[in-house]
Amino acid sequence: MERRNRSLEALNELSYIDSLDAELRASLLDKWVDTNLVDSSIEDFNLKLDDLKRLHELFFKNINFMKQHRDDMRLEIDNYKKIREFLS
Repeated sequence: MERRNRSLEALNELSYIDSLDAELRASLLDKWVDTNLVDSSIEDFNLKLDDLKRLHELFFKNINFMKQHRDDMRLEIDNYKKIREFLS
């Protein structure tokens, strides 16, 4: 029962994180992964089929978000470098 409660809590937390703006979402997703997936596996989640489908959807949606966020941050860093070179 405890494992199921932890799994539901993690799922609810991921649902909440999914609703946030980009910067906060990225940092909280990083913390969520550290909390829920570093010491254990996704296979350790104990959820019903509907909850697993929801976790699956959120998980891959947020993976794609993190890829896009990484690319956006890379472009932003490149722009800062160009500005710094221009001002030097």
